[in-house]
Amino acid sequence: MNHSLPHSRNGLLHLFAFILLAGLTLLTSCNSKPNEINSLQQQVWQKPEDAKAYLMLGYAYARSQRYREASEAFKSALTINPELEEARHALGATAFNQKNYTEALKIFQQHLDRSPKDSLRLYELGNVYMQLNQFDKAATLYNEAIDNSESFIDAHYNLAVCYSRTGRTAEAQAIYEWLLDKNNYLAVSLQKHLKKEAR
Repeated sequence: MNHSLPHSRNGLLHLFAFILLAGLTLLTSCNSKPNEINSLQQQVWQKPEDAKAYLMLGYAYARSQRYREASEAFKSALTINPELEEARHALGATAFNQKNYTEALKIFQQHLDRSPKDSLRLYELGNVYMQLNQFDKAATLYNEAIDNSESFIDAHYNLAVCYSRTGRTAEAQAIYEWLLDKNNYLAVSLQKHLKKEAR
């Protein structure tokens, strides 16, 4: 099985990881300060039934790339409050960032099941299928995300990548031409990918 992805597997993985975590504003900084984690641990110990406290602790662990501990904190938050969708999303993003795509697939599918028309949830699940080289499944999800949010530029880009990987070059080219007016950076990136695939 060929595990190489468009223009740079690491580049796309970083793009996917960034997009997955973009909704988690607390995960955008580089590292948590040790005092922050200690303070959040104290809050959890003082209020062991506070799902939000576990969520915040999970974010702090994730910022410090302590993903195992982050996952445990997010799971604890969900045990206390199974309706806390932020924790479910964060748990899926943490699995994705650890390249545990099987676990990310399960979590993001559960996340999507709770809101089947949510474009971001469709997109995230598509990203997992793309990492698993299941391009047809990923394309279906990206198309659904676009149907619910026509201007979802990243979904268009990833859909074009799926199309090029499955030999649907004319459709990939049409997306490239659409992207030229929407986002030049992604259009140039896609053009490089399409040229590479054509060789």
